[in-house]
Amino acid sequence: MKKMIRESFPNLHVANEARELIGACCTEFIQRLSAEANRICSRQDKKVISPGHVLGALDSMGFGTYRQDLEAVLKDCTAVAAKRRRLSTGLKNLGIPDEQLLRQQQELFAEARQRLAQQEWALAEQQQQVMRSLGGQYEEGH
Repeated sequence: MKKMIRESFPNLHVANEARELIGACCTEFIQRLSAEANRICSRQDKKVISPGHVLGALDSMGFGTYRQDLEAVLKDCTAVAAKRRRLSTGLKNLGIPDEQLLRQQQELFAEARQRLAQQEWALAEQQQQVMRSLGGQYEEGH
C-alpha cells in the first residue's frame, strides 16, 4: 500500500495512520464489491463470479463512471493472461508429435552421455600420464 501511495503521490508525505486508514478503506471496499458481485452471480444462478459480475457490482454501487477505464484494464489483463497461457503451452503448439519430441530428447541425452564418456576417458589418460611421470621421478630420486 505504501508503494502504491508513493507512486500515486510522489511529492506528498502520508502519515502512517492515514496510510492504515486507506488500507482499511480498500479492504472494506473490496469486501463490499465482492459481496455485491456474489449477489449478482447468485441471481443469475452462476457458481463463478466473472468480470461481468464485478463490473455490474460497480454499477449497482454507484461507480459506473469508472466502467470504461476498468473495461480497458480488464482487456489488458485478459491479453496478458492469454499470452502467459500461450507461452506455457509452447511445446504443445509446435506441431511436433510427442513421440518425435521424446526421440529428440533421447538423442540429446545419448550425445551428452557420449561427450561425458569422452571427457572421462581424456581425464583418465591425463591422470595416467601424470602417474607415469611421477613414477619416473620417484624412481630417479631413489
